[in-house]
Amino acid sequence: MKKHLAGIFLFSFITLLSSTSLAMKAEEGQRIATFAGGCFWCMEKPFDILEGVLSTTSGYIGGHTKNPTYRQVSSGSTGHTEAVRVVYDPDKVTFEELLKVYWVNVDPLADNAQFCDRGSQYRAGIFYHDDEQKQAALASLEEVKNKFKDDTVYTEVTESTVFYPAEDYHQDYYQKSAVSYKYYRWRCGRDARLQELWGNATKH
Repeated sequence: MKKHLAGIFLFSFITLLSSTSLAMKAEEGQRIATFAGGCFWCMEKPFDILEGVLSTTSGYIGGHTKNPTYRQVSSGSTGHTEAVRVVYDPDKVTFEELLKVYWVNVDPLADNAQFCDRGSQYRAGIFYHDDEQKQAALASLEEVKNKFKDDTVYTEVTESTVFYPAEDYHQDYYQKSAVSYKYYRWRCGRDARLQELWGNATKH
């Protein structure tokens, strides 16, 4: 019994240390933001070019299957959506600035779709990591609703859940396969629709 209690205490102590370490890391200058805007290939570059963004990672979030593969997610059976996780320095770029970049790179009027991609796995969404992000995201959502007041805005604001990085060949696809990437954007009608919605505000 004593050994069992000691084991529980040790596990709790290690967990506490781990949590403290993560908190200290956040205080030392890094924050995380997670956004879904259809094809994750197309969501990395707009953030990568921002000063203060340290990294972007394509992946899957919001589903019920552990360690999903691209094939599983793209089938729509796992409940995940393609997303990009942004690590940033809040002293150089704010979450509100990230939100501004996010909105002009998505179609908020599309229901369970983005551009030519259809299905819940391509739904648009902001996944907040704390209450501050939640309030900022909801405020920005209201601004977008006011802009498109005659239409329904379908973009979701929900709490972040487990994020699974996508397979290596998806990471930095716009750099690794620039020609294919540009062709995909054109064929999908992404840029034409963004221009229609946001004018020249979008960056891609």
